[in-house]
Amino acid sequence: MEAVTHFMNDTVDFYRWSLTIADKRVEKWPMMSSPTPTLAISCLYLLFLWAGPKYMQNREPFQLRKTLIVYNFSMVILNFYIAKELLLSARAAGYSYLCQPVNYSNDINEVRIASALWWYYISKGVEYLDTVFFILRKKFNQVSFLHVYHHCTMFILWWIGIKWVPGGQSFFGAGINSSIHVLMYGYYGLAAFGPKIQKFLWWKKYLTIIQMIQFHVTIGHAGYSLYTGCPFPAWMQWALIGYAVTFIILFGNFYYQTYRRSPRPAHKVAKTVTNGVSVVTNGYNRLEEVEENGKKQQKKGRAKRE
Repeated sequence: MEAVTHFMNDTVDFYRWSLTIADKRVEKWPMMSSPTPTLAISCLYLLFLWAGPKYMQNREPFQLRKTLIVYNFSMVILNFYIAKELLLSARAAGYSYLCQPVNYSNDINEVRIASALWWYYISKGVEYLDTVFFILRKKFNQVSFLHVYHHCTMFILWWIGIKWVPGGQSFFGAGINSSIHVLMYGYYGLAAFGPKIQKFLWWKKYLTIIQMIQFHVTIGHAGYSLYTGCPFPAWMQWALIGYAVTFIILFGNFYYQTYRRSPRPAHKVAKTVTNGVSVVTNGYNRLEEVEENGKKQQKKGRAKRE
């Protein structure tokens, strides 16, 4: 018990010390004075992951078509704004794409970059709604470990990023990711219009490929900075590398399960449909056999991932 007490005290002391080197420009910005709001929202998100499916279990799924169209295209606009602000302000500030330390001054372009990164952090909190909509529509198969891990960690980790390094090389990954999200939410927004539009959306799997390329670029960029001794916090670079590796593994597995793995023969499928709900893994609906009124039927297809 004494060891736990010492650990807690050391943690609190470390946090108080870390605040002395945090960026003073952002400390009074909304949600930046303390990690409590970010952690509280994230805890509510995790609570909804547990309570939401229970609430919806015996209810009809919500359609939410208009809501999804408005939400997704609003996210397109937000991410486009973030990407545009980061690109233009970084060019105006004369940023290097290979090595750029953080400038904590009140220069108009530096503050503009910090503001765009703050909006990027806020967008990660808004993205919790992705999961809320999945659950309300009873698309439970979409709420995979990858989905939850990605959403929950990004919001928390970018609070740390904005608190201590809202500038410099932070603009690089945020700019790439927000650009990709313009394409991704554009896809989701079009898919929300229904089958008449969905049949033209053949490029879904290429979004996953682009995302995996992004993670490799992130590792290369951070590794180059560490190798050349770029005066950007090394702890941030190592954190980015480790984080990107986890995404390469998870997204790689998702891509393989969704687009590369061949459907298993019907007689090898261990699980059958229960109460009309199919067995779905990572968004992929495998070939299944259904026993209904004494007649054996076969169903196969892919679960729609809007």
